[in-house]
Amino acid sequence: QVELVESGGGLVQAGGSLRLTCVASGRTFMRYAMGWFRQAPGKEREFVSGISWGGGRTYYAPSVKGRFTVSGDRAKTTVYLQMNMLDAEDTGVYYCASREGWAPDTPQDPSEYNFWGQGTQVTVSS
Repeated sequence: QVELVESGGGLVQAGGSLRLTCVASGRTFMRYAMGWFRQAPGKEREFVSGISWGGGRTYYAPSVKGRFTVSGDRAKTTVYLQMNMLDAEDTGVYYCASREGWAPDTPQDPSEYNFWGQGTQVTVSS
């Protein structure tokens, strides 16, 4: 079993920054990728960013590219999301997810992830 715990959310003014952290416990040898998703009230959960250890690749949603940076440790236990130049559209609950087992690429569909954290709230005031 894998447990994911996010932290680092909070209230920030537009233009500010936050750094989210996700710590994973449990087995790691099958972990292929970890992703960040967010969900705003009344909206579907959407892919924000992901990192895969198979090829060390990172991916970003177009809306956050150039502002957010994802990184992870070699042990595949911790992943970070540095968020800069935040705006009100970034408000939502941010979830960390892990993909256990090989995938052809870093998944961007929530259904392709096996385990999820409880989420951390990010609120950007304009």
